[in-house]
Amino acid sequence: MSDLIESVRPDALPPALVLIAEDEAEIADILAAYLQRSGLRTQHATDGHEALAMHRALKPDLVLLDVQMPRADGWKVLSEIRSSSDTPVIMLTALDQDIDKLMGLRLGADDYVGKPFNPAEVVARVEAVLRRTRSRAPVATQMLRVGAFQVDLENHEASVQRDGQQHALELTLTEFKLLACLMRTPKRAFSRAELLINCLPEGDSQERTVDSHISKLRKKLEALGIQGVPASVWGVGYRFGNEP
Repeated sequence: MSDLIESVRPDALPPALVLIAEDEAEIADILAAYLQRSGLRTQHATDGHEALAMHRALKPDLVLLDVQMPRADGWKVLSEIRSSSDTPVIMLTALDQDIDKLMGLRLGADDYVGKPFNPAEVVARVEAVLRRTRSRAPVATQMLRVGAFQVDLENHEASVQRDGQQHALELTLTEFKLLACLMRTPKRAFSRAELLINCLPEGDSQERTVDSHISKLRKKLEALGIQGVPASVWGVGYRFGNEP
């Protein structure tokens, strides 16, 4: 953990989330292990329909997309993703033919890897694509929406809808960062160390300081009748919690 704390600035982007859309569990597990070892977060979809649902819900930074998947193949998934999003997509396929590569690129794929592949090479390709796309789309241009909550990262404004009205949240910078971090992946449990690194000022070094800021954030939300946000995760830390 000490190496992670030294290498990540508190105001840096959170680790990129990679959605692995692959129906072969062994391949998905290998890719996830290599990606996580490189500091990336992963989620796994086992078929095309699940991949689209997880893409809509999680808004990953990149999708590793297998062509031959049940329920909806990779071409269909890629087409659906491109109809509403510019999320980077790297195609994974056993079909090592130029026509398939051309189809993927025409549909908007960012890269193409044929099976069998070297997982380390896949990680290198993922990191290269992320460097390009994340530099083009800084966090400040994003708008986060989860349930009734809305966070404008460019203008540092947060609000929540209650009883048909949008209520502005008067948050400190640290409270704002905590809320935004939890909203990025609302189902994920973050440790105090992760929140300390990503959300608190550089001078703060105590994990328990996170508890104080979370408590103050909760009280502001409770004043609007919102309970359980952020939610405590016993033995881990916090997740976004219940949606009002």
